[in-house]
Amino acid sequence: MNTTELKKFAQAARRQLIEQVGARLDLVLQTDSAELREQKKAVKQLRDEIDKSSREAVVERIAYLWFNRFCALRFMDVNRYTRIGTVSPAEGYSQPEILQDAKQGHIDDELQVDRKKVFGLLGGQAVSADPQQEAYRLLLVAACNSYHKLMPFMFQRISDFSELLMPDDLLSENSILHLVRVALNEETCRDVEVIGWLYQFYISEKKDEVFAGLKKNKKITPENIPAATQLFTPHWIVRYLVENSLGRLWMLNHPESRLIDRMEYYIRPDTQVVSCQSSVVSEKDGGCAATDNCKLTSDNSAEGGTDNCTLKTDNSTAASPSAEEDFFKINSPEEIKICDPACGSGHMLTYAFDLLYLIYEEQGYEASKIPQLILTNNLYGIEIDERAGELAAFALMMKARQYDRRFFRRKVMPNICVLENIEISSASDQFAVVSDQLKEKLLHDLHLFREADNFGSLLRPRLSAQEIADIRNQLTEHWELNTDNSLFDASLRQNILKALTQAEYLTTRYHVVIANPPYMGGKGMNGRLKTFLKEEYSDVKSDLFSAFIVRNTELTLAGGQLGFMTPFVWMFISSYEKLRSFLIDEKTITSLVQLEYSGFDGATVPICAFTLENLHKPYFRGGYIRLSDFKGAAAQGPKCLEIIKAANRAGK
Repeated sequence: MNTTELKKFAQAARRQLIEQVGARLDLVLQTDSAELREQKKAVKQLRDEIDKSSREAVVERIAYLWFNRFCALRFMDVNRYTRIGTVSPAEGYSQPEILQDAKQGHIDDELQVDRKKVFGLLGGQAVSADPQQEAYRLLLVAACNSYHKLMPFMFQRISDFSELLMPDDLLSENSILHLVRVALNEETCRDVEVIGWLYQFYISEKKDEVFAGLKKNKKITPENIPAATQLFTPHWIVRYLVENSLGRLWMLNHPESRLIDRMEYYIRPDTQVVSCQSSVVSEKDGGCAATDNCKLTSDNSAEGGTDNCTLKTDNSTAASPSAEEDFFKINSPEEIKICDPACGSGHMLTYAFDLLYLIYEEQGYEASKIPQLILTNNLYGIEIDERAGELAAFALMMKARQYDRRFFRRKVMPNICVLENIEISSASDQFAVVSDQLKEKLLHDLHLFREADNFGSLLRPRLSAQEIADIRNQLTEHWELNTDNSLFDASLRQNILKALTQAEYLTTRYHVVIANPPYMGGKGMNGRLKTFLKEEYSDVKSDLFSAFIVRNTELTLAGGQLGFMTPFVWMFISSYEKLRSFLIDEKTITSLVQLEYSGFDGATVPICAFTLENLHKPYFRGGYIRLSDFKGAAAQGPKCLEIIKAANRAGK
């Protein structure tokens, strides 16, 4: 995938859409025409939205709405997931197939559109400055609205003012749709991860603005946290993390499984130590050698320096034959719960989907039922960025459709929770049926989400998942018996249920937790976030990622598996001493890959990826790989794979 070209496209598309939506907005507000007078309600709605935020905020939001939908529709067109090309032409034509069909007298029966008006425009009976553009706009809006029931998270029913601000030109060779079709060709649409790349690139210029502000001592406000921290994890690291967490859990339970043949980045437990000094691995002999230049200790920075050390845990000098007999027992793939608590556009979850499919398949499940079982039982994502959360849900829907051509008929929704700010001022009169013992915890959790966009998955509810389920049932039954309520009560009850759902995601214990958590040091944190970390995560307050590591272990069952991609400073710097102690003395590092200092294109920080077992195994010998001798991001994945294969061969 040519990410350089995708970045150029996404940035250019954002600028073009902002310009065109802005021009359209000015036209709508400044023009007095019969057409706009007929849409007086939509124009008023637009003015109200501007008053609530700003002109720039409305333009930015609507520009992204159309970018998001154009790209999603194009992806589905290319993969033949749509009945008819919505933004793509049929072979031999230049205009979208949906418009070409309408010109030939056919409109899909499932489209709720004013057929008389469309045919009137195309047949010349209706007066219009550009009849084909106007007809296509009607068809496009109807197509988007038809996907509302299927994917409400991605295709919210288009509000009147959103339709008003749709770009004027959608059919010329200079149009945004033409750019979308060129960028999203069959090659780039082979994997749904392209949608995540596009989002990162779309917001990259805003990210630059945020970091420029940091140099002027401007703190990162909650609304800018996604732009500042959104990073797309390279696919090889995703594979390494998922295969050595989910894959490891399954292989421990099913050592006979042939899943191992499909997991190239899996470090086999029977390999024992994979302390590979990267420079000794050669294509000639494919071997590796263990060295003891450095130990990762819990009480200080790495002994021997950071430049030429092979990392190994302080307690890995002796192996216990029974070290791998103590593991979390899994009876069925339907039991496994996997969570990414900072899921972004869902890259970790989509690869976990692929691996889970192989597990279900190996266990003899009916192929057509596997995708809905995975989305219903196994995969969970939590995110503070609404846009990213929408993309994660969309990516999982596309992954399910890839495996099941009838999936869109199943009416299954992905388990993606976008944490929203919820303000519940006074609700004690709603809880007459809740016991006093639970009421205190309930009130705490209801007030927890006042700054959800700032604290995200670091929030710690007090209610258990079972308590939340019981309270939800009690309240629902109580409210059904007390239907004489005001609109205020209805809105309040809706917010209470929403807060309970958010708390449920954050209090559930998962078998596997995998994340590329946000990175943000104290200098960038806004005041409330810094205070929150000091109060709630005092031992690991140096950076958001270190707090996330601790929080993710809380979200994981004892004996469960975790995977992280983070800056590697926690291994060496004194300010992370307590985090090192926590990981080494209370958890088990099962593997770790230290990238070359500039081995990750997406961030200006040195990176490592590592996996944990949420249990302390003092005699476990983990696998450690150091890639410092291999320069550049392109070399990291292939060299890591080469070392793993060599170590696995040597361990047989």
